[in-house]
Amino acid sequence: METKEAIKTRRAIKEFDPDYVISDEDEKELLSLAMLSPTAFNIQHWRFVVVKDRALREQIKEAAWGQAQVTDSALFIILCADSKAWEKEPIRYWANADKAVQDFVLPAIDAYYRGKDQVQRDEVMRSCGIAAQTLMLAAKDMGLDSCPMDGFDFDRVAELIQLPDDHVITLFVAIGKATKEAWPRAGQLGMNEVVINDRF
Repeated sequence: METKEAIKTRRAIKEFDPDYVISDEDEKELLSLAMLSPTAFNIQHWRFVVVKDRALREQIKEAAWGQAQVTDSALFIILCADSKAWEKEPIRYWANADKAVQDFVLPAIDAYYRGKDQVQRDEVMRSCGIAAQTLMLAAKDMGLDSCPMDGFDFDRVAELIQLPDDHVITLFVAIGKATKEAWPRAGQLGMNEVVINDRF
């Protein structure tokens, strides 16, 4: 599928075929493509929690106010992020770079994030949003449907997946085969309202 067509036809699907099974190869390909998403300083702080345990999915569904996508999708991913990845052996993210580049980038990482909790949180939210869109467009290209989700009890889900203290949950992405089309687009704002040239 052409990228433009995937963008135009990707919709948030609410009803999935619970009997559809995604192959291990397709799952691996989707996650591999998501891992090519950009992150600031190449920190790659996203963590993809792929929930396969049916009982756990049922518990997460309860924490998501009964939304069927949690249990009925073929692939259910909780996009989390390590908000402290910037200080965990950052040389890993630049291991293949020249020493001169490492000597420039590694202190820059520290200076950008240290002591700035809001910057750390904002950055992981941006990165996971990009990764989620990559997942959804890749899924569409593979003939699959998807739904991004943030309607759930974040604290309860964190407890259920034993989220580490230095990680945050950003959103869910449910992927599978739709059994019902999305509603027609409800109302797109005009470009004159959302595109600003130079200044507000």
